[in-house]
Amino acid sequence: MTDVVTEVRAGVGWITLDRPKALNALSLPMIRDLAAALLAWRTDPAVRAVAIRGQGREQPFGTFCAGGDIRFFHAAALTGNPELEDFFTEEYELDHLVHTFPKPYIAFLDGIVIGGGMGIAGHGRAGRGLRLVTERTRMSMPETNIGLFPDVGGGYFLGRCPGRLGEYLALTGSVVTGTDAVAARLADRLVDSARLPALWDALAKGGLDALQFELDTTSDASNPQDSSGSWPAESIDRVFGLDGLPAMVSALETDDTPWARETAAALRARSPLMLHVTLEQLRRGRSMSLADNLRMERGMMRRCFHLRSGRASETVEGIRAFAVDKDRVPRWNPARIEDVTPEQVAAFFDSPWPAHAHPLRQLSAAPGA
Repeated sequence: MTDVVTEVRAGVGWITLDRPKALNALSLPMIRDLAAALLAWRTDPAVRAVAIRGQGREQPFGTFCAGGDIRFFHAAALTGNPELEDFFTEEYELDHLVHTFPKPYIAFLDGIVIGGGMGIAGHGRAGRGLRLVTERTRMSMPETNIGLFPDVGGGYFLGRCPGRLGEYLALTGSVVTGTDAVAARLADRLVDSARLPALWDALAKGGLDALQFELDTTSDASNPQDSSGSWPAESIDRVFGLDGLPAMVSALETDDTPWARETAAALRARSPLMLHVTLEQLRRGRSMSLADNLRMERGMMRRCFHLRSGRASETVEGIRAFAVDKDRVPRWNPARIEDVTPEQVAAFFDSPWPAHAHPLRQLSAAPGA
């Protein structure tokens, strides 16, 4: 039984992520099924557009995707399973395929949209896609909480959020609602979740024109330019525009507002090393193509599991604490933001492969990529 259901009907390639008990978390077989479908549809004249959604526990919609299967990461890292390398290489290839897909790609981003789910949401498609969110949408890139960094192109799409919002979301892992996702340029339209079946059916019955008509004749749509978001933009730009993590934390801890206290506490709880790595990633990724960003992130991911292997890995320890043993007491190394050295950070950006042997060397910087 497959966890990805695909079909072609009425000129549309339909995709449903169907692993509801795991909140549609991506496995390697799911990534391969998604890639196979998109590769087949890319040049198929019978397919004029693609629509993707997640299956909820009781009915379609309600959950899009909770990211990659982190328990698999943990087990694979401890046993030396080579499929761990395959997972990230093929996931990033899939993300690039989604972002450069030459036909309209409509993502119904209802409910949870986390990590790897953000990677297949269609960010950065330069008008060639439509990202629909609802009042139930909860988007986040919480990887620093488990000793990782916001991958799947996070350096690219978070780096293009307004102001320094990308740094804030990447470092804190804060959750974004559907309304704020539109304002953050991480989604295109806000619709009522109760209308999703009708929108899905409109696309099936009348194609893109019918979907657009259905969207345009309702009042629940939102536009990125119509909202400034609910976050404290001035404070975020002031703090997260500073040169480094120690300066950011110092600024927050000398500010007695509730937002500053909560944000400082969130940063202090996360992996100090991966906070520094993530900040560097965001600031590099902001000026990169998606292809170059994914190549950088693929090297970073390799370093996450091999600079310090097995249980010594920051990533393995983070997943242990929050998803395996669930004691929620990770033993970060270094333990404090102030103790991380530039050399420790730089090691993550030293590619494990020469350019001609990089596993993502074939990715091209196509328009919008």
